[in-house]
Amino acid sequence: MSLGPAGVRAIIDKKRRGGTLERDEIEALVNGYVSGEIDDAPMAAWLMAVCLTGMTLDETAHLTRAMAMSGDTIDWAGAAGPIVDKHSTGGVGDAVTLVAVPLAAACGAKVAKLSGRALGHTGGTIDKLECIPGLRTELSIHEFRAQVMRVGCAVAAATARLAPADKMMYALRDRTATVASVPLIAASVLSKKVAGGAPAIVLDVKVGAGAFMRTLDEGRALAETMIAVGSRLDRRVRVLLTAMDEPLADSIGDALELEEALRTLEGRCNGRLADVAASVAGAMLQVAGLRGIRGPADALRSGAALRSFSEMVAAQNGRLADFDRRFSPSSEVRARADGYVERIDAGALGEIVARAKDTGSESDARRLGLRLAKRVGDAVSRGETLAACFGALDPKDVAEALVIGPQRAEPRPLVLATL
Repeated sequence: MSLGPAGVRAIIDKKRRGGTLERDEIEALVNGYVSGEIDDAPMAAWLMAVCLTGMTLDETAHLTRAMAMSGDTIDWAGAAGPIVDKHSTGGVGDAVTLVAVPLAAACGAKVAKLSGRALGHTGGTIDKLECIPGLRTELSIHEFRAQVMRVGCAVAAATARLAPADKMMYALRDRTATVASVPLIAASVLSKKVAGGAPAIVLDVKVGAGAFMRTLDEGRALAETMIAVGSRLDRRVRVLLTAMDEPLADSIGDALELEEALRTLEGRCNGRLADVAASVAGAMLQVAGLRGIRGPADALRSGAALRSFSEMVAAQNGRLADFDRRFSPSSEVRARADGYVERIDAGALGEIVARAKDTGSESDARRLGLRLAKRVGDAVSRGETLAACFGALDPKDVAEALVIGPQRAEPRPLVLATL
């Protein structure tokens, strides 16, 4: 189906009036935009109409399929072992992929993970991995598939030809303030997963001040939509809703988060990151049908997860031994009074680090960030260190995001729900 200007206007008007679009109408719109037959202005008008009137689950599934099929796809037919993928909606100190992927692989899953770079105040897995000297994140589809089969896992950047409609439409949504729509978010996330080909998918939906989904109700609505759409596209989807009011890991910043992930894999860091990563890895094993075998705790304790990570890095030409794990703080943030850590604003800290990265060289940007010494609910004394800053971060800005109060606050549970 090909759309002329009149046809495009009719689709925009139909959606603006709350009508339900057919599969061929949505496919024609997406394909026309990718081919250049439809330019930004009418597509932006259609996106705004979707934001205002919504989409049915069938429409969202049609949009997801059209976006996924707009370029290359990966076929896992004949693969030996269960193929599983995971995705996070983005948070601060979210290094879960670096731990959960090798954990699941060490337990028998074949993990095919296509990742992205930083978006807004949230960090990007590819940026963190590229702190390892020599590591390649740009893999061809053949290389990616072969590595998953041989090593058990791969984390790579999505190629330009995988779901190109999503890349184009997301950039347009960002420019036109049409990001905040559950159907559009669901289609964006799942189109990349469908193009990646894995039949089993775990989605980590972050909820809170440092996430795109601010409330549990928003997170649940997105999760339920993605599960329903995934089912329509023959994908088994499990969703974890996880807390992102305060940063997940103690570290914020590419190299700092990588170093903390390594300590977690080495069994030397049993904090919040380890807990969420183990939950995500467990969900990956369940959705892949791998029950009753070695669990994530055993894989960490035995060193199998660390070996999986090291093998993955080596397969992608990374030299893990050359990654400099020594960090010297440029300044510290100290408590101005006795009390308890009442709140740590994850969103504000993520924005502080993102702004600082924009002003430095690439090598400096990768190693800047901060490391928290205290978490919500911890008692502090006046003058005690709350956080260490690395690189060109203003400790006064960081201090504003760390609130000390007279009453002990109860930290929020890390896993809020599993769907």
